[in-house]
Amino acid sequence: MAVLLPLAVCAGVAGQQPARPYLDAAKAAARWIDASAIRTDHGVTWPADPRDAKSVDTSLYSGSPGVVLFMLELHRATGDPSYLERARLGADHLAASIDAAEDTGLYTGLAGIGYTLIETANLTREAKYRDAARRAAERIRSRARPAGGGIEWNDTTDIIGGSAGTGLFLLYAAKELEQPAYRDLASKAGTHLIELARKDAGGEKWAMSPKFARLMPNFSHGTAGIAYFLATLSAETGDETFMTHALAGAKYLQSVAKTGGDVCLIFHNEPDGKDLYYLSWCHGPAGTARLFYRLFQITKDQQWMEWVNKSARGVMSTGIPEQRTPGYWNNVSQCCGDAGVAMFFFDIARPARKPEYTAFARKIADYLLAKGTRDATGLRWVQAENRTQPDNLVAQTGYMQGASGMGMLLLRVDGMSVRRRLGTVLPDNPFE
Repeated sequence: MAVLLPLAVCAGVAGQQPARPYLDAAKAAARWIDASAIRTDHGVTWPADPRDAKSVDTSLYSGSPGVVLFMLELHRATGDPSYLERARLGADHLAASIDAAEDTGLYTGLAGIGYTLIETANLTREAKYRDAARRAAERIRSRARPAGGGIEWNDTTDIIGGSAGTGLFLLYAAKELEQPAYRDLASKAGTHLIELARKDAGGEKWAMSPKFARLMPNFSHGTAGIAYFLATLSAETGDETFMTHALAGAKYLQSVAKTGGDVCLIFHNEPDGKDLYYLSWCHGPAGTARLFYRLFQITKDQQWMEWVNKSARGVMSTGIPEQRTPGYWNNVSQCCGDAGVAMFFFDIARPARKPEYTAFARKIADYLLAKGTRDATGLRWVQAENRTQPDNLVAQTGYMQGASGMGMLLLRVDGMSVRRRLGTVLPDNPFE
């Protein structure tokens, strides 16, 4: 059995090295995360909140998959085998959790587990992780249920836990696992999503669920994410029907966007959140512009790249990071805050050919780094995950709201100094 040594013991390198403060900060974040590691019968896991052992989960959003991905990326950046060993142990625990998993979503369940296992297999070259990923994909296939002319896994449509996110994983798995049947299953999910579209403003929009009264237009729970999946599905299958509806989703978003000053900002929700604007991945331009960029990739139509730039200008016009807004509160995460915004600007700087985007991203990343709490245990970020609970401050370990996601951004900044891009490209990310 592998010995679980502290990362602080394993990670040191003797001798003089060029200053790499972002890499050092990422290592410090890893030490803080790993201090809460819990041995299991099959491997290792980490609680989302180190103060609460019961917060352990296997979701990509807040659980151990995000930690595994971060450890894989740290190994790529450093070559340190201790990070790869952590990733293996975490992946072993995830593999053992597959048969008990009920949720199929990308950020909430099996799809996120499957993605993490494939990424582990790609780096370790160990067949057991690819075999486990096949089990996860097969479990997703077995849990699909007929719906209209297609299929669904639950009554949720979105990227986080619904058909759009699960479908994106299936497209990824079809390639990585060489299983065209998964692409066919994703197509059936897309067919049903088309049936659920609602006509509005000359385009189409989608509800997250019939049980949820609010309609959220942006990426994580709304129209932008579903249209992104449909556009990707069209590119993968050659079926123009999916692109027709993806473009209809984009047309709706254009019709409701706030565009004064040549920007693009889209409200949080209707009916009661039309004056609230988020900025990051979940409900803001940093996420919704992924749809515009995907359309540009597929169609080569320059108008979509201009909508990416409008989205970027919308974010920059708000005065962040110094100025916080109602939709940009005390949160620095990949989901809702600074890490997601910075990652977006790093991603688009090269295709947009705008060095000012890189400068802005560095400014945001430096703000995030300054907001961290550093002590003998490492580096963490204490923040309010939820806008409506600003006093509920927690430091988490996971990807979308925790130190793994913030650490991934720091590795992105460090990689620019050595011409290394991140190896981790999630299924809902069009940037390479």
